[in-house]
Amino acid sequence: KRFYHVSTDEVYGSIDSGSWSEDTPIAPNSPYSASKAGSDLVALSYFRTYGLPVIVTRCSNNYGRYQFPEKLIPLAISNLIDSKPIPMYGDGLNSRDWLDVRDHCRAINLIIENGSVGNVYNIGGGRELSNIELARLLLDEFGLDDTLINFVEDRKGHDRRYSVSFEKVKKECGYQPKYVFEESLKETI
Repeated sequence: KRFYHVSTDEVYGSIDSGSWSEDTPIAPNSPYSASKAGSDLVALSYFRTYGLPVIVTRCSNNYGRYQFPEKLIPLAISNLIDSKPIPMYGDGLNSRDWLDVRDHCRAINLIIENGSVGNVYNIGGGRELSNIELARLLLDEFGLDDTLINFVEDRKGHDRRYSVSFEKVKKECGYQPKYVFEESLKETI
């Protein structure tokens, strides 16, 4: 009944202030985000050309229990458990909105039930932090200090800030983030 395509906020590129709406033109800066943008366009073209009931969502950074440890939060937690430093790209001021995976799953359900085909919906968590702020929250939870932050060369194509407006999914589908970041982070640890 629906072809549901999960994408990423990275397709919009970097934003200095404010938040992207679903109408913001996509402007990816890395091969990963360009491939995601391409897949968004292919999916939506199947809706326009063949009537395939496509819905595309673009979510912010997910986190939660059992996440593969290549991502910042599980990698930092695993490293701190093993008394290893947290690798921090560049100056650590890259900023992300954090979305509990359980909120993401609830949003997906709401969109499948109430969303309109041929549409794009942004899904956010409503908790923006710089990477250095996030590292310090984790260090506090472990009773450790900043000496376990290891600044490393920034990634190529690393966008400075992502932020999506999720007003559309609130209005059309009744989505509202349920999980409080600091509490979910403790559960994740």
